Amino acid sequence: MEARDPLLVPSPSYGATSQKGSRLEAAVLARSLAPLIITFLLQFLLETTTIFVSGRLGSTELAVVSLGLCSFNITAVAFYQGMSTSLDSFCSQAFGAGRPHMVGVYFQRCSVMMLAVTAFPLLPLWWFSGLILKRLVPSEDLALQCQTFLRIMIIGAPGLLFFETAKRFFQAQHIFNAGTYALAVSVPLHGVLNWFLVLSPTTGLGLVGLPIALSVSYWINPIVLLFYAVFVDGTGCWGGIDWRKASVNWKPMLRLAVPGVVMVEAEYLAFEVMTILAASFGTTALAAQSIGSNVGGIAFQVPFAVSVAVTTRVGHFIGLQDIKAAQSVTRTSICVGAGMGVLNFVVLFFGRTPISSLYSDDSRVVHTASKVLALAAINQIADCTNIVTAGVLRGQGRQKIGSYLNLASYYLVAIPSAYFFAFKLDTEVYGLWFGLICGVTVLALGEVFCVVRSRWEHIVDECSRNHDA
Repeated sequence: MEARDPLLVPSPSYGATSQKGSRLEAAVLARSLAPLIITFLLQFLLETTTIFVSGRLGSTELAVVSLGLCSFNITAVAFYQGMSTSLDSFCSQAFGAGRPHMVGVYFQRCSVMMLAVTAFPLLPLWWFSGLILKRLVPSEDLALQCQTFLRIMIIGAPGLLFFETAKRFFQAQHIFNAGTYALAVSVPLHGVLNWFLVLSPTTGLGLVGLPIALSVSYWINPIVLLFYAVFVDGTGCWGGIDWRKASVNWKPMLRLAVPGVVMVEAEYLAFEVMTILAASFGTTALAAQSIGSNVGGIAFQVPFAVSVAVTTRVGHFIGLQDIKAAQSVTRTSICVGAGMGVLNFVVLFFGRTPISSLYSDDSRVVHTASKVLALAAINQIADCTNIVTAGVLRGQGRQKIGSYLNLASYYLVAIPSAYFFAFKLDTEVYGLWFGLICGVTVLALGEVFCVVRSRWEHIVDECSRNHDA
């Protein structure tokens, strides 16, 4: 059994002094960071490995996998992550309120709810995806091969689903190592599976082997988490399978899950729109945009790790009805987010040329990508604050506000201004990032305003009303 952090159950006087509370929270967040960052980076590696191996097969295979993963990310990964944000609120608040058995109930309820949505409409959507893709891509063969990819990924989708919900089950208990251990097993095995199922001259299946390997890896993660719970830690919040409680009272959870999906999907789709627009400026601009998005995705993992820890802490204190402590977490998180924004800016801005060189040997691509990364570095200043304050909103159970802010910032500010800068002012791919910076800055300011002006007593009352009696 792992030793528990004594700070998880605060005394009634916690947060009595602002300075002491902020130092305490900074220490707690710092201890949570390492396993969370490793977890998200390793999870990022699963898809990166799949793309890398597909490139070894050929340009056609790379195109199929890129389109297939893009489609799967939008319809599955973003969807599951969005729905799972409801657990960020429910599980952490239940644990903080001293009702550990409800953490297990909420985990089951959200998993069943997501399985139902997977069965319909997601499964038919993936199975018949070729009908849609043929209208979106110029090559019918590419669309049909992508459909095959998505059909095979149906096998792995439930594994991904259970991993996302199980991560929240453990994180609510402040067990952040579990996901790291699961991915420490699945990522190396994913490399081995790609060799045997894809690249091996004797057992390799070529393109078909890629989604099979990824699906198996997706299932390894929740299986390892199950063993972790049984043999290491995590059963304290498990009261056994309860189908009756898991299949009722979905409405309060859906009130958080649906806005959570909107929050995540809005950001995913905004970056896809930027990639599509970048294609208008030629292959060099498209390559530079892809490098910028990929590096941004890696940089995202650090503040997102902080965001997860913040969500858990805020939820715990709301469950405890300790408003002063929750306010202390909020103040600390805003400062940490701003500090991380500056740190990420320094790393990306001053390392933009060597980082670009890692992705391409083409001097034109490196030159353009280094300029894109300079803009991506500027974007980090606001984006880190945005990511961390979004964690506060999730812990408060205010996903609806986050969804409104995301939609407005990306689709009323970022995309229109990106189009204006890129096409009307002829700044091309750089203009896309100018627009993104505008949208993300508006989003960060909006979230900080909503968090700072939080009506904490009302939030605590809402928490009590939303949870099962």
